Amino acid sequence: MLALATRFLREPVSHRLAEEFLTVPVDTIDRCVADVCACAQHLGITATPEIVERIAREHLLAIVNSAPPPRTPR
Repeated sequence: MLALATRFLREPVSHRLAEEFLTVPVDTIDRCVADVCACAQHLGITATPEIVERIAREHLLAIVNSAPPPRTPR
């Protein structure tokens, strides 16, 4: 039953973040959201969709901002 509730929490959050982070693979977004849910559960924090989305967004922003800049042709 917990897995079903977690899935219903993760899917809408993953969908919203996928629309925002078009350059990040959907699998990476799904894994990030799942990791945030697992971390919250481990810490005893109630993983509301808002909290999960906010933390996952910060992680995804770090991924996007850490990518090397595109190479310019010489």
